[in-house]
Amino acid sequence: MPVIRITPKRFADPRGWFSETYQRDRFKAAGIAVDFVQDNQSFSAPAGTLRGIHFQSPPHAQAKLVRCLKGRIWDVAVDLRNGSPTYGQSVAAELTAERGEQLFIPAGYGHAFLTLEPDCEVAYKVDDFYAPECDGGIRWDDPDLGIAWPLPVAAPELSEKDARLPLLKDFVSPFAYDGRPLELVDA
Repeated sequence: MPVIRITPKRFADPRGWFSETYQRDRFKAAGIAVDFVQDNQSFSAPAGTLRGIHFQSPPHAQAKLVRCLKGRIWDVAVDLRNGSPTYGQSVAAELTAERGEQLFIPAGYGHAFLTLEPDCEVAYKVDDFYAPECDGGIRWDDPDLGIAWPLPVAAPELSEKDARLPLLKDFVSPFAYDGRPLELVDA
């Protein structure tokens, strides 16, 4: 399954705008046929806050639908599927509150985002519940990943947990390759 960028339509009038950010049948038609079970939201005060690269391993692997509610973020998905010809490669997209883009990231991918301005809020839906025993991650600055982070500051703000994540070379992937290499598609 690809990483899918969705830009919901906005209907504007003098009061502002309205948008359907999730509509099951429309998402299913775009190839996103998952049952979301939990919504999460984060707030990051400083520009340059980096969260990730995170994932949940099976049996509680999670697909995510990510959107920026306030500000701008650089959202990244990393292919962690064992046997994938694009293993360790990534795709990225800027998500903004202004335009309302969303990124669907299937299970089997690591996920991270970098705030590009202060006071960013991010919301995401997931298709499995948080399971701390399945929580994992890869270092954001792993040279084998080669992610070109558009850092708005000299060094990112990281949690202690994220600063200690392992490198890709020390990771044994529990994710199966589904036969489709990493790609970012627009729906």
